[in-house]
Amino acid sequence: MKILFMTDTHIRGLNPKNRIDDFVQSLENKLYEIIDIIHEENIDYIIHGGDFFDRPDISISIVSRFAKIFKRIKKPFYIVSGNHDIFGHNPNTINRTILGLLGELDFIKVINKNEKIFFTDNELKVQITGQPYTYDIDSDISKDKYILKDVDEDANFSIHVVHGMLIDKPFVKGIPYTLIDDIKDTKADITLSGHYHSGFDTITIDNKYFINPGSLVRITNSLNEIERKPQVAIIQLKDTISISYKKLNSALDGNLVLDRSQIEKAVFKSERLFEFKQTIDSAVEFEKMDINDILIEVSMSEGVPEKVKEEALKRIAQTQMKDL
Repeated sequence: MKILFMTDTHIRGLNPKNRIDDFVQSLENKLYEIIDIIHEENIDYIIHGGDFFDRPDISISIVSRFAKIFKRIKKPFYIVSGNHDIFGHNPNTINRTILGLLGELDFIKVINKNEKIFFTDNELKVQITGQPYTYDIDSDISKDKYILKDVDEDANFSIHVVHGMLIDKPFVKGIPYTLIDDIKDTKADITLSGHYHSGFDTITIDNKYFINPGSLVRITNSLNEIERKPQVAIIQLKDTISISYKKLNSALDGNLVLDRSQIEKAVFKSERLFEFKQTIDSAVEFEKMDINDILIEVSMSEGVPEKVKEEALKRIAQTQMKDL
């Protein structure tokens, strides 16, 4: 059995400000190449790690344009919802999103929390589970969302798909994340993750595999993104697990698609913001100015009643849906 895994396609209609190419056309070229890989490698199933779209209410014209491409895949396609696919970091809003609509139409299969799906062929039965993005997925009290606790006795292998900040080493202070070492007790043979665009090399702990090939697109203005080559992961399951990667030839060199001036401007801006924050912190304890950031902070705080958390998430979703 062969499974192709990709993540974070961030389908959108406009160029990110730091892209100097035609972003939409570049993404189309990558997807056509992936279709060729699917045929050449005799892929049986496709799994997507989330952030299929760049926003939950993407325009119908863009959905139509890319649906025609995905329709050519002709293989079962599964996905967990990412933070860009839903409103207010709340997976319960998916029925109001374009991704949710595609799921209802059986165009793709959205993997819900606590759902078990099985991939089968003549020899293998593979259990698939998923964890969509939630506002608290990388908080200290929610690490168990990455951990698979139940595997069917007759399953040959188990795969858990998660959209969250799962990384192989400590990250920037102030940004919630989960270390692979913290979830090594999972029963999943393979943990697939999205969200962290840079990805990481395959990590193996006690014969358990942790995989994130990185985002299919480069939309952030960082030097790391200039050097990174978008790729997909291919998982081959027989008696054992084999992981390989296919870098996309259609993905141009970073210097040809990313605006270095925007990157340098972002670095300068970050330095000024850091200096400003230091000045403020020396006078008062003040970290957030955006109301949505404040609400998210409330929803992630320990000791806050669940009703208050639910209201905070509800207000975030309402704010994001005002433009609908």
